Amino acid sequence: MYFLTAELYFPPTSETSPEGIIAVGGDLSPERLILAYQSGIFPWYDADEPKLWWCPKERMVLFFENLRITKSMKKVLIRNEFQVTFNTNFRAVILNCQKSPRKNQDGTWISNEIVEAYCKLNELGFAKSVEVWQNNELVGGLYGIDLGDVFCGESMFSKAPNASKVAFIHLAKQLELANYKLLDCQVHNNHLESLGCIEIEREAFLAILKS
Repeated sequence: MYFLTAELYFPPTSETSPEGIIAVGGDLSPERLILAYQSGIFPWYDADEPKLWWCPKERMVLFFENLRITKSMKKVLIRNEFQVTFNTNFRAVILNCQKSPRKNQDGTWISNEIVEAYCKLNELGFAKSVEVWQNNELVGGLYGIDLGDVFCGESMFSKAPNASKVAFIHLAKQLELANYKLLDCQVHNNHLESLGCIEIEREAFLAILKS
């Protein structure tokens, strides 16, 4: 396993562990984070762990033609129960993601260090958010890294039924209109699968990312 130094570098994906860890340590500087996402790598670790950098063998992604909107969700969208904005309150979104309870998890991987690092990326124009409002209250949203033709989703939250799905659907539709290649969702979960995301091999994902 490769241990990062001050050098701005990640090892080749051939050195990734079977679990998907490609490197340990380093920092969360904007330069390192941007290089990571451009290389198909993302940080994911608990606060009491060293920094772990991942490039999993299978990648969960959304190809926009596969976006799945159920009949019930179509009704929610038609009723305009929510108002959606883009990148108007990034810090509020990531803080809500930090506080959002996760199934089968005692805490959150979104440490205060992560919050500040990604807020800096937002200031630089690389990290962006989607906000979902109901009665002028922020009830859902998501954030991620915008690479220009691939959006790397990081986390989402929901304080009202369907709010995170509304954020995801609006983002997917906007990215499709802007001719993005795909929406990267990193690792599998049932919620993402229900929205039409599929797993593809790491090599296929990296080829799309670099093309």
